[in-house]
Amino acid sequence: MASRAVNIAVAAGLLCVASTACGGSEDGSDGAGGERDGLTIAVRDDLPGIGLRTPDGKYQGFDIDVATYIAKRLGVAADDIEWKATVPAERENVLTRGDADLVVATYSITPERKRKVDFVGPYFLAHQDLLVRAGDDSIDAAGDLDSKKLCSVTGSTSAQNVKNELAPKADLQEFSSPSECLTGLENKAVDALTNDDAILAGFAARKESRGKFRLTGLRLSDERYGVGVKKGQDALRADVTRALRQMVADGTWKKSVRAHFGGAGYEAEAAPRLTETGAAD
Repeated sequence: MASRAVNIAVAAGLLCVASTACGGSEDGSDGAGGERDGLTIAVRDDLPGIGLRTPDGKYQGFDIDVATYIAKRLGVAADDIEWKATVPAERENVLTRGDADLVVATYSITPERKRKVDFVGPYFLAHQDLLVRAGDDSIDAAGDLDSKKLCSVTGSTSAQNVKNELAPKADLQEFSSPSECLTGLENKAVDALTNDDAILAGFAARKESRGKFRLTGLRLSDERYGVGVKKGQDALRADVTRALRQMVADGTWKKSVRAHFGGAGYEAEAAPRLTETGAAD
């Protein structure tokens, strides 16, 4: 009897080796791929149209739609997502510390970041742009910012790049948040605000902002937004890859872009081809 029990246990063990049905994943990483009980996703909570935490504690925006769609494809309902607010400087850290499974937070794919974390994407192509007052026709090129006041969020490199490379005489003003820059732009305390066009469009598309501002459409840089994943989670990356492709294929991606950015007259580019993908691509 004991011998028969041992034989059954050995057979079960061999079955687990042959498949991955007994826990873990094909690439040896724990908790990646397949059905999940829950998911922790790091997002921005201060960007209208992208990732914004509303007064009732809910999250909304394009990145939130992307994250929710991915979770659903991984078998996680929206109510089972644990949202974790993050800021640009912390995005690598929340992954390497294991504080989040995914980062979906205007996270541009760069060679430097790829040394620390893995990506799936790009799921969106943004460009650095300028936001100006709707009635101001004096700024249509970066060089027009010379001797004008350019607003930047403290610690941001985008405005400094414009000043260093394109408009060296620009008067750079640093505020603590994009919303403060927007207020300064409306009150004529500054003449332009620079950031990714999708972020600018999100602010301009707010009901209280519509008709007050315009994007110049200069496309001063390419920003390829990707989903950040901790290194070694290849099965999870493969699942995210499939989810993003399905989101584009079934029209959900385009619908979300129009819903969150359309009010600013912003025309996003078509969904880009995924170049950073999981092992099962």
